[in-house]
Amino acid sequence: MAAVTIIEQKPLYNVLPVGQEIIFVVSNQTAVANETKVKFCAEVHIGTTIPVTATSNDLKGVFKTTPNNAGVGMFDLRNVIENYVKADNMAANGSSYKGTTTSGSERHPVHLIDKYSLNNNLVRYMVIQFYVEYLDTTTNVVERVTGTTVNSDEYSISNGYLKYNNLLESSSGDFGFNMNIFYPTIAVSDRKYLTNAPTTQYANSGDYGTLAFFAPTSSQANGVNRIRIQFYDSTDTIIPATNTDIIKSNGTGAYTTWSSLAKKHIVFFGCFPGNLENWSTNYATAVAAGLSHYRIFAHNAVPAIGTQSLGTVTIYVNCPDTKNFESIRLCWLNQWGAWDYYTFTKKSTRSISTQGSTYHQLGGSWNESLYRPDSFKGGKKSFRVNATERITMNTNFVSEDDNVMFEELINSPEVYLLEGFQTDPANSLLNQYVTPVRLTTSSFTKKTSANDRLIQYTFEIEKSKTLRTQSI
Repeated sequence: MAAVTIIEQKPLYNVLPVGQEIIFVVSNQTAVANETKVKFCAEVHIGTTIPVTATSNDLKGVFKTTPNNAGVGMFDLRNVIENYVKADNMAANGSSYKGTTTSGSERHPVHLIDKYSLNNNLVRYMVIQFYVEYLDTTTNVVERVTGTTVNSDEYSISNGYLKYNNLLESSSGDFGFNMNIFYPTIAVSDRKYLTNAPTTQYANSGDYGTLAFFAPTSSQANGVNRIRIQFYDSTDTIIPATNTDIIKSNGTGAYTTWSSLAKKHIVFFGCFPGNLENWSTNYATAVAAGLSHYRIFAHNAVPAIGTQSLGTVTIYVNCPDTKNFESIRLCWLNQWGAWDYYTFTKKSTRSISTQGSTYHQLGGSWNESLYRPDSFKGGKKSFRVNATERITMNTNFVSEDDNVMFEELINSPEVYLLEGFQTDPANSLLNQYVTPVRLTTSSFTKKTSANDRLIQYTFEIEKSKTLRTQSI
């Protein structure tokens, strides 16, 4: 007996950070009331293009549940779909580093890009096909029932997560988080890059980093056509003849024509001093003219008043530290699947701890024709020594606006030590720029101006890779 399967509840919005409850509820009253061994089934299709459920090209799995006490099937697909998106550590093909285009053999970390990079792993498309199976009393076999199939909407899933205090909206039983605040829209300047970091940031000369943003969909053509960088001196006056427009195109690492490919849905932009030092003569001119800071404006066309489609970000270039403290720059995966950065400019200390294996060595030459009492032999010896480096670092005095960013640093599953601009030897693999670390600071107390007046934080990291020495 074929019966209609209905999707009773689904996510309210079609753009989904995977780190949340992703609930679907389906019903088939006729089947539940009249059949035996009824199960609701969900075929999950995920791909880099919008999946076609009639084929199995993007089929990731079939998941089944029995009717609950209300006679409906309830699915939370978070644990399934979060496996199909992940962080982008390497730049996509077509981007560039110091003028060299990224390809399969010429790869570089995404943090170092000259201008733009598409994403490789942050975004996928998802469609779910629901159907019912139950016992065929003729064959006595549980089978999929023809005519009970229904497809979900098309969803875009990204490598983000929701916090418990993120506002959820509800309509007709459906609920979800509205990601529109991150979608560029012409003349709506409060739209955001994919970060919770303050819109005013600080970096050293040579520091690398990116901002990520949702690229336009077909209904928002040219939401970000180009990004303009304006350079200012210490009086907040524009430095003449240095304004720089970076047009989003195939030639700059992004794309010229939008399509529904997942890699075009989120774009990275290299915006920190090191990225500009890679290629920009205007940046060099601004530095020579007394650069204090610069502002980043996203536009849908040739920059003009009223065309800005994302909020302004200001980056101040730190003055050299007169006390010669070593600066430590970290980057980490933020809530929305992009990267946040911070340069610790105050006192930092490095410590190395070792752990090795030992053995007792016989003294003298026992395996030769004559015995010699060699003085370098004998006693307790180290077989191998492994060293682990730890770094303790301090922020400058910061504002309360930085608290959210540091909270995400504590919670982030991916944290890296990031080196700045340098001269690369020929045929370098660029492995010297990004070092994986583990944040060993296990607690974070939010400070406020009212409670603490001046706000400063201390963090400790441990390099993830141990330094192995010679074995005996």
